[in-house]
Amino acid sequence: MPTQDGERRDVVIVGGGPAGCAAGVFTARYGLDTVVFDRGNAALPRCAFVENYPGFPGGIDVPTLRGLFHDHAETAGCDLIADTVESVDRPSDDDTGFVVETQDGRRVYTDTVLAAAWYDGSYLRPVVGDSAFETHDHHGESRERFDDAYADADGRTPVDGLYVASPGGQRSAQAVIAAGNGAHVARCLLADRKRARGYPEGVAPHYDWKRRESDLSGEWADRDRWREWFAAEAGDDHDLDDDEFAALRAAHLDRTFDATLSADAIEERAEAGAHRLLDHIDDDHIESYREQRD
Repeated sequence: MPTQDGERRDVVIVGGGPAGCAAGVFTARYGLDTVVFDRGNAALPRCAFVENYPGFPGGIDVPTLRGLFHDHAETAGCDLIADTVESVDRPSDDDTGFVVETQDGRRVYTDTVLAAAWYDGSYLRPVVGDSAFETHDHHGESRERFDDAYADADGRTPVDGLYVASPGGQRSAQAVIAAGNGAHVARCLLADRKRARGYPEGVAPHYDWKRRESDLSGEWADRDRWREWFAAEAGDDHDLDDDEFAALRAAHLDRTFDATLSADAIEERAEAGAHRLLDHIDDDHIESYREQRD
């Protein structure tokens, strides 16, 4: 949504590597207007070839893996923009939310920033201050870096609305680890949003998966059974009145039932998914494989 001097987004993610894209997939699929800024010094392109990412038994070249990350993020609903974030700060007339400014002159207002750029956290200095940085020895040279301990293990920081997936110490060590951490931090972000909406603690954690339509059978095909489950998980330790509780419960049940797939839908998605994967494979490789099989 445009503003007088910029635009507004629900979530701004800084970094389009494995952590940033994994986080964006979760936030965008949840329905949050998510932009991912990706341009700058990144870790994955420094790798010659990836041989330990699950699902690729023969390994996968880095450009193809990055292309798959970006394709997935955009398919989920993220806007992926090749631009460098230069600063994250508070708007001048407010002490809440953030204004994100980029190298190409973009200005984005948001209530939520998720940092996922491993090498350089200096763009966060305006909002976190000097205390979030530490000096370390790098091959005999003294260098400053963003403190890995500034965010907790769930990516939450002392700054409300700011989450950090990278830099995250050993949680940023390799692509598969970084992707998992990005998804974890995004799930925590979504749980916090649900808590802010009033969801009780027992039903605040967010999961993103599809069920087979046949799994919702017997008593679990009945919404009344799910209403009982929701009430049990929510408990009595909340401040919601009956109408608020019923509205949140209905929203949760709608999302649960909307996440089911019929056998035909599963087959269709499996075929479409295979085709999307092939879009990223060079035609020469496909032809070479066919010749070897023949």
